[in-house]
Amino acid sequence: MKFTSTPKAPAAIGPYSQAVSVNGLLFTSGQVAFDPATGDVVGTTIEEQAAQVCKNLGALLEENGLGYEDVVKTTCFLADMGDFAAFNEVYGKYFTGKPARSCVAVKTLPRNVLCEIEIIAEMK
Repeated sequence: MKFTSTPKAPAAIGPYSQAVSVNGLLFTSGQVAFDPATGDVVGTTIEEQAAQVCKNLGALLEENGLGYEDVVKTTCFLADMGDFAAFNEVYGKYFTGKPARSCVAVKTLPRNVLCEIEIIAEMK
């Protein structure tokens, strides 16, 4: 088992790892729209926040020598299902390989952000 730690993605704010790889798979913790350098929330719209979330996931993928095309499953959490279409517009620009996905609405996300995504990727 290998643990990922990179300053290019937000630091864990609890007793967990940014990502863990085991048996040829990379599992990321849920990423939200935090700026890795400051810890501040980036953006106020679903589009801005979803883009930051995807960039944070990209940093974790890159740290492991992977790209978005290696992602096999995503789990997406939205604070408001009314943002579903706008979220999909941003999501689709990054996850062009169309991995399997679950997307659910949740009551509240950390620091009242609008979305969170976690991924599973195949290691090369």
